[in-house]
Amino acid sequence: MAVVPVLPTPRTQLPLWVPLVTQHDFNEDSYTAVSAEGVHVTFADGGQRICAKSGLWNTNLGYGNRQIAESIAKELNAASYLPLFRTSHRKAIEASRALLSLPAHDFQRVVFSTSGGAANDAVMKLARHYFVLNGQPERKLIVGLSGSYHGLTYGSQALSGDDLGQAVYGVDQRSIRHIRFDDDGAELARLMQREGHRIAAVIMEPVLGSGAESVPAAFIEEVIKHRDHHGFLIIADEVATGFGRVNGWFASDEWAQQPDVIVTSKGLTNGTSACAALLIAQRVTQLFDQTESVFVHGETQAGTPATCAAILSTIAEMKRLDHNVLTKQVASGLNKLIEELQGTPGVGNSSGRGCMRGLKLLSKNGVPLGSNGVLAVVRSIHQAGAIVQPGPGGIQLLPALIYTDENFEELRTAIETGLATAECDGVFE
Repeated sequence: MAVVPVLPTPRTQLPLWVPLVTQHDFNEDSYTAVSAEGVHVTFADGGQRICAKSGLWNTNLGYGNRQIAESIAKELNAASYLPLFRTSHRKAIEASRALLSLPAHDFQRVVFSTSGGAANDAVMKLARHYFVLNGQPERKLIVGLSGSYHGLTYGSQALSGDDLGQAVYGVDQRSIRHIRFDDDGAELARLMQREGHRIAAVIMEPVLGSGAESVPAAFIEEVIKHRDHHGFLIIADEVATGFGRVNGWFASDEWAQQPDVIVTSKGLTNGTSACAALLIAQRVTQLFDQTESVFVHGETQAGTPATCAAILSTIAEMKRLDHNVLTKQVASGLNKLIEELQGTPGVGNSSGRGCMRGLKLLSKNGVPLGSNGVLAVVRSIHQAGAIVQPGPGGIQLLPALIYTDENFEELRTAIETGLATAECDGVFE
């Protein structure tokens, strides 16, 4: 007979299963938000906390942007819902044209999705289908980077290079490979020599969403060289890095050659809609057109009129506010903040670039804090008045592009207070 373990009784009886935490110790009052405006979130405990992670990399223009909200409301009144299965609608066409006008490189067509994870599922399907049409059905392998994060849907969880319980959930990774990006391309070269003829796509985040680790430009150049030789597709996963988070509209704008697909989400609608998009280059669209092939992918809530209105108004707001200037100003503020914090006990080196930064946390013997220690520090900072994101061995800072000097000062005070509390609690021992 199987033994059923006796589990602790939950302290709170929430009807909501809160993601990514154990339920028995969830602090309902401190972590239940009731409103958000600008760069602050108000919680049920009455505390107003400054947000340093833009929701989840989403609200690049802050919470409650009136222009975006009004454009969504207007479109909901005009057309509460319209699908994109074997049909189109006016706002989807307008949003597609607007998106294709943004990158420095040339893209031809847009596929709408509902999340970064779902969009990564779609792009893996697209790459494999492309090579079937190209007469190379053996190209099924998808290559991701070690430590990467692409989502938690079945396909994107397989692609993610972090340990996210893939074995627990029976996630199929047989056609997935992961390679390091910090070894001057040595592992990449070995993989290409061994399996280059079987690779459909290499998918890269310009800055890893987990840990905010920048992928070196030299590594990206090596991937491009291997594409020229082996012919696979390059996918830029810009779910996190797009829309001013790193630079320009997309971090891949600065690549010497364009990716074959850009995946974008999060800042795409300033977090107002369940939305993602694939920006697809002519190399891919042309083959589907020539063979009159149907890409079998669709999502019920993808590219609704309200979502497309959010995209259009987000783009308009970023242009109105001059997001390039905002990105530079906030990146400068982050640099200053990190320099000030690095004199604090327990704080180590930083990573990332632009407005997407990581800050390592070290125990007193110089070893990076484990996940429990990092979460304890994040909780202490939360109680001190700021919301930061946990990452591997440290915290991540991704403030909105509308941050002011006063906001940075408020954030610095809260982080320093939280670190001091964590130190008193023995977290760094």
